[in-house]
Amino acid sequence: MSQAKSVAIIGAGPVGLAAAAHVLERGLEPIVLEAGDSVGHAMRQWGHVQLFSPWEYNIDKAAARLLAAAGWNSPEPERYPTGAEMVEHYLEPLADHTPLKQRIRTSSRVTGISRVGFDKMKTKGREKAPFEIRYQNGQGPKVIKADAVIDASGTWHSPNPAGANGLPAIGEKDVGGRIAYGMPDLLGSDCARYAGKTVAVLGAGHSAIGTLIDLAKLAEQAPDTRPIWLLRGSDPAKAFGGGANDKLAARGELGAAFAALVTSGRVEMESDFRVSHLIADGPRLVIAAISGCSARRVAADELIVATGFRPDLDFVRELRIRLDPAIECPVALAPLIDPNEHSCGTVRPHGARELAQDEPGFYFAGMKSYGRAPTFLMLTGYEQVRSIAADIAGDRNAAERVELVLPETGVCSRSPATDASNCCGGPALSDVDACCVADEKAKQQGTTGCGCAS
Repeated sequence: MSQAKSVAIIGAGPVGLAAAAHVLERGLEPIVLEAGDSVGHAMRQWGHVQLFSPWEYNIDKAAARLLAAAGWNSPEPERYPTGAEMVEHYLEPLADHTPLKQRIRTSSRVTGISRVGFDKMKTKGREKAPFEIRYQNGQGPKVIKADAVIDASGTWHSPNPAGANGLPAIGEKDVGGRIAYGMPDLLGSDCARYAGKTVAVLGAGHSAIGTLIDLAKLAEQAPDTRPIWLLRGSDPAKAFGGGANDKLAARGELGAAFAALVTSGRVEMESDFRVSHLIADGPRLVIAAISGCSARRVAADELIVATGFRPDLDFVRELRIRLDPAIECPVALAPLIDPNEHSCGTVRPHGARELAQDEPGFYFAGMKSYGRAPTFLMLTGYEQVRSIAADIAGDRNAAERVELVLPETGVCSRSPATDASNCCGGPALSDVDACCVADEKAKQQGTTGCGCAS
């Protein structure tokens, strides 16, 4: 790829714009295609949500250098921004006041990617052919060509369904008007919809926890509001996180606050609840978990599905893509992030080598690179695109160099059958009494460790 000149970047979120900044620094030409009508389109959908990482972890270094040259004043590094503040104070200045401005095309939804003159079946010489990227805007179908492609389109618009088997629950489409996916603005624009209602929240990740905390706050204003937590698993403690051991304090505090709500009974809980059916019963929604002769039902007014997201792979199907069959992420990345192997929010830094595909010059980055896994951090995406830009430019040393240290989560659980080499960076390398690399480093620095051994 040392002769590459142009790089198409799909998505103008934080990672997509960071990719453009790194590509530009390498003397290459980025072309950013964003499906929404503005940069940070997906982030605007959850603009009310406060990130659990402060500004210092949310600004890419190459993007910061572009902004500094434009006279930008960086936000206070210790402050925790909301999604809306990230857009207003970082993404919009980056898109409007730096050389990236002329390289971003909004309202441009990518519909397909191939090689010029080559379908998926043809092999000989395909690596020398440029990519053909088709996209749709208000003027109709458009085509651009590029020497490399970075897909940082994210997963926000592909939420997982309510069904526990990965398929939509039976009846889910029919009752769609009573279901929201992701994180509604319960204390703001969506307050009227949920105040005074019985609201079930399905999921066990940060989105579900944050939503249930907001519902508990809403109940203080509208006492008839009744939050119900639907948990597919049997152990609610897994959702409480690392608490004080979490190096991202806001993330640890989120789990601790939620644990207190569950313990106090302000949030009702139904564990081992695997949704199979959604049924309209007059003004109520019956959420059912039916398996054989066993049937459990919860009646609610509204259901919020916060079960994560999955990648939209339709527009890359003409490329030679190799993904882990379970997680739908690049094969080399899968052992680091597979929640069946461990639940560490801390994944060792990785880059072009783990993200490259059998199609030379094509890379997944950002949330989409994680497939269905739930542990992505923005800082991880910035390291990914730094490495990818270096790889495209032919700087293999920089592509393989690690330039990131991530904050520990304070918790890591492993399956008893899991090889320790897959957990928290691999097994401990020294004589320190530690179960993995992350635990070893923490104890060498005099802290209590990463939590794996607890």
